[in-house]
Amino acid sequence: MAAQNNASLPDGLELAGYRIVKKIASGGFSIVYLASDEEGVPVAIKEYLPSSLVLRQVGELTPAISPENLPIYRIGLKCFFEEGRALARISHPNVVSVLNFFRANDTVYMVMAYESGCSLQEHILRRRDKPERPIVTERFIRKMFTQVLNGLREVHTNKLLHLDIKPANIYLRLDGSPMLLDFGAARQTLRTDLPKLYPMYTPGFAAPELYEKHANLGPWTDIYSIGAAMFACMAGAPPQPSDQRKVSDKMERHYRKLDESYSAELIEIVRWCLQLDPLERPPSVFALQKVLMLKTEEKKELTSMDKVKAFWNRIVDSVHTSKHGDIESKTISGNSI
Repeated sequence: MAAQNNASLPDGLELAGYRIVKKIASGGFSIVYLASDEEGVPVAIKEYLPSSLVLRQVGELTPAISPENLPIYRIGLKCFFEEGRALARISHPNVVSVLNFFRANDTVYMVMAYESGCSLQEHILRRRDKPERPIVTERFIRKMFTQVLNGLREVHTNKLLHLDIKPANIYLRLDGSPMLLDFGAARQTLRTDLPKLYPMYTPGFAAPELYEKHANLGPWTDIYSIGAAMFACMAGAPPQPSDQRKVSDKMERHYRKLDESYSAELIEIVRWCLQLDPLERPPSVFALQKVLMLKTEEKKELTSMDKVKAFWNRIVDSVHTSKHGDIESKTISGNSI
């Protein structure tokens, strides 16, 4: 069944004690609305509505589902509900806060806290066409992604994967602090008793294993996407899609273009995350966070190969320190989603 354009819920609709204000986002898996609760507090409501499986016409509330799509739709519905329940247990400043989730109109709704701000993607696009360089500073990247990784560690500890980390899914509050949004690709918690439901992916930000039908997914998959998101901050565009890189990898020339604006250390961190082989990436989110927080010298003092080699030695030390035994690796490695 080809993807279709599903009609959004009408503005003003009352739904389980919430009033829909307007649609604010939509994708192939869901529609997100700005709404208000009974006390008038703004919230965001995410509606499970995969466009490849169902069709909802204008004026209708319940989607039409063909008999052949019903089994996979129900699997996704269950996974979405489980995801909402898992996220509701997470209370972390760098992860979107899920306040409630409920069933209605033959689907499931996830109610999230709404905060003013903009996505990292919007932030990049605003600055990309300005003449000054860099697009965003190295200090901004290190500080912001260190906080994102704090949230991601909490997600992995709760046996969830994000699987769609990209600048559009990193939200910057007005105070500049980031928050991970839209776990729409995390189709199920890491339970082997559920049928596998393959995630959608975003070219450029998706790890190569997301293109493989039976590949094991884990923290290393999200780490690739973190590297891709950092690269997008630096270059103003996503890296070369990983499936294309396996045929003809052109990333080296893109890394060289970053040399004028960013330290050799930061570029090597991004290169480390974007390794096509999962075993050559940081062994855990903690290991990545550790090297990202290392203080760096000024760019002009980082031009020699000796300093690059010294940095790689520090990375190796961090890898050995972690011994691939970080709690999130123990909890999640070996499972597929």
